[in-house]
Amino acid sequence: MELVNCEEVEGNIVGLGNVWRFPYLCYRNGGGAFLVPYVVVVVTCGIPLFLLESAMGQYTQQASITCWEKLCPIAQGIGYTGVIMRVYNCMSYIVILAWALLYLCFSFYAKLPWASCGHTWNTETCEDFNALNKYNQTINTNSTSPATEFWERRVLAISGGIEELGSVRWEILLCAIAMWVICYFCIWKGVKSTGKVVYFTATFPYVMLLVLLIRGLTLPGALQGIVYYLKPDLTPLLDPQVWMEAVTQVIFSFGVGGGLLASLCSYNPYNNNCYRNCFWLCLLNAATSLVAGFAVFSVLGFMAHEYNVGIAEVAESGPGLAFIAYPQAVAMMPLPQLWAICFFIMIILLGLDSQFVMMEGVIMPVIDLAPTVLRRPGRRELLLLVFSLFCFSMSILMVTEGGIYVLQVFDYYGTNASSKLFLSSLQCLIMGWIFGAERMCDVIEDMTGVRPSRFFSFCWRYLTPLVCTVSLIGALANYKPLTFNRTYTYPGWVNVLGWMMTLSSGLAVPVLAVYLLCTGKGSLKQRCIHLCQCADDLPLTRKQREELSKLTPDAL
Repeated sequence: MELVNCEEVEGNIVGLGNVWRFPYLCYRNGGGAFLVPYVVVVVTCGIPLFLLESAMGQYTQQASITCWEKLCPIAQGIGYTGVIMRVYNCMSYIVILAWALLYLCFSFYAKLPWASCGHTWNTETCEDFNALNKYNQTINTNSTSPATEFWERRVLAISGGIEELGSVRWEILLCAIAMWVICYFCIWKGVKSTGKVVYFTATFPYVMLLVLLIRGLTLPGALQGIVYYLKPDLTPLLDPQVWMEAVTQVIFSFGVGGGLLASLCSYNPYNNNCYRNCFWLCLLNAATSLVAGFAVFSVLGFMAHEYNVGIAEVAESGPGLAFIAYPQAVAMMPLPQLWAICFFIMIILLGLDSQFVMMEGVIMPVIDLAPTVLRRPGRRELLLLVFSLFCFSMSILMVTEGGIYVLQVFDYYGTNASSKLFLSSLQCLIMGWIFGAERMCDVIEDMTGVRPSRFFSFCWRYLTPLVCTVSLIGALANYKPLTFNRTYTYPGWVNVLGWMMTLSSGLAVPVLAVYLLCTGKGSLKQRCIHLCQCADDLPLTRKQREELSKLTPDAL
């Protein structure tokens, strides 16, 4: 087995969400006070789930589907659900990378095209806020910024709704093709080639982040932005929605709940210290999110200072931050091309890391399902090519004029928080009660030489499933039909299709369990017992070997 270095797991847990989601959540939900629910959820859910999934893959040496076949066969549907969710993610995530690549190309222009009005795509309502501020003129509340119009009218040429897909945006399509080619050739030889690439893609974004952080902190108004980012406000902590958002952020940013960590760690040697790595990688994730907030809000504070408006007027999250707010702020700095290039290189490398591991998280479980066929020379490359072409053909819908509506449907329903929370809760209950929490602690002790704290056993059995289940109920209770920019409401049939996407992955768990029960041999009770037993060929822990030697002294 080849070793998956920590850099590849790092690529899974450090991504775009650390840069464009966590800082905004922190600002919106009480500033520094949001760190309270965030840390609580990291301790009660993030780290226990991270350790559990990592240990499952390392112990079984199998990816996310077949590891369940080894540990608890009746729960194999959890692995299939995670793979289906990652397929949806691979289709949509690459489009974000294509947008970033297109912006990177525009960043080499002598004058940034989103810095001013007067272009063919601009409307009469476009106003150069920087010029207005320079001459102390009032900003019209009905006006739009050059960065917004560049994003909506030049890059996306956004249509009136999902019913109007319109024509393909060829520039974005070409960028998407370039991204698929890069992803394919970076991972086509498996973990050996991916590990070499990830050494660069997982570490270089930190260089860019540090550069942007230093630049941001030297700008006028940076302190104002950081104060708004971290200023504690304890009132939101009484709102259950704030705690639910902390759970969702941790589940997504730590990459747990779908079996991806199990797939990545299945290539680790048996005695790899996954217990120690778990703490370091989770700390790295949290620290990256916090530092990214300083880099982002120092720049937003500068923009608010220049426009003489409040932070709330310029603060954005998600694509709005990456493709409107930050480029608009960069355009106001000296040497704007340099900072734009640094920013979009960082976005592309962070996204590539995530795309690499998501693709590996689909390919590795499929190969493990038919190893004798798919491990032959050239078969992996062919499987990856077919998968890439399939995802690319589906993503063409997302590079049309109405493509952003399609992408939002995939993001909202294909890989939503409800599915992740369901899988996380179910995974803990099965490993905590059927496989056995104490037995899992024995396994980790045998692999690493260190026995996990009893706190982990308590989390796997009680605390983590409780937190995830309560959050799942809250997410379903607070469900609202999908909207775009709070102005466009999707037709009813889109929400129906969206729920079908969600169920297409979630139903794999009960459907496969019922199928295995129906096709098994013996009475129903015998089938249940058999499907809840782990495989006989799993490595024996030291405790099991000692017990076996007492029963049969000559057996060992």
